[in-house]
Amino acid sequence: MAIKFIAGPCVIESAELLDAVGERLAAINRTLGTEIIFKASFDKANRTSISSFRGPGLEKGLQMLSDVRAKWGLRLLTDIHESWQAAPVGEVVDVIQIPAFLCRQTDLVVAAARTGKTVNVKKAQFLSGADMRYPYEKAREAGAGEIWLTERGNSFGYNNLVVDFRNIPDMLKIAPTVVMDCTHSVQRPGAAGGKTGGNREFVPAMAHAAKAFGANGFFFEVHPDPDKGLSDAANMLRLDDLETLVKSLL
Repeated sequence: MAIKFIAGPCVIESAELLDAVGERLAAINRTLGTEIIFKASFDKANRTSISSFRGPGLEKGLQMLSDVRAKWGLRLLTDIHESWQAAPVGEVVDVIQIPAFLCRQTDLVVAAARTGKTVNVKKAQFLSGADMRYPYEKAREAGAGEIWLTERGNSFGYNNLVVDFRNIPDMLKIAPTVVMDCTHSVQRPGAAGGKTGGNREFVPAMAHAAKAFGANGFFFEVHPDPDKGLSDAANMLRLDDLETLVKSLL
């Protein structure tokens, strides 16, 4: 099975940002023979603060993602937060993602699966890998094209996450594709004064540790200048560092 790679900015900030990231991902794909899937959120409905930037919304965001596909030939992934979003999103993207906090929401998982698209279900911060059999079964019964499961760490007291890499082989017993979310797993939720902090310096180690435990997919949120990112600034990987890391994982 070919390794799955997912990368892109946390949230759609501007057409210029999507263009810069799309151009680089397309270049990496040509150089390394990969098929990195472009990821960006049209709405960050789970931000820490009411004043946090959320994105352009569904209609404009889907058009901007469509433009990325048209210009750079990239496959697309985005996340949904409400069941009604599944159908319009499924008309545009290749992979619909279920956010970690929402992976037990039956109606949301079923709506995504009924599009027939691939569904990537992120493991909640409060669940074990073995617990992910239940979201997987919901998506399978509802007709998802493929179902991926994603590890992104577990809550560890306040404002911190820890990764139990044993979750990866546990989830591989359930689904053939298990993705390591290498950037969200280094978050420090709510630890930066009304926003989420993080430690991006640990992203490469997270990726290689996950590979050692059998992960066959890797998720990186990237940005040309992460510290200026409007969401997940502290844990996004610098875009210029992505190619070397992807190459090391092949």
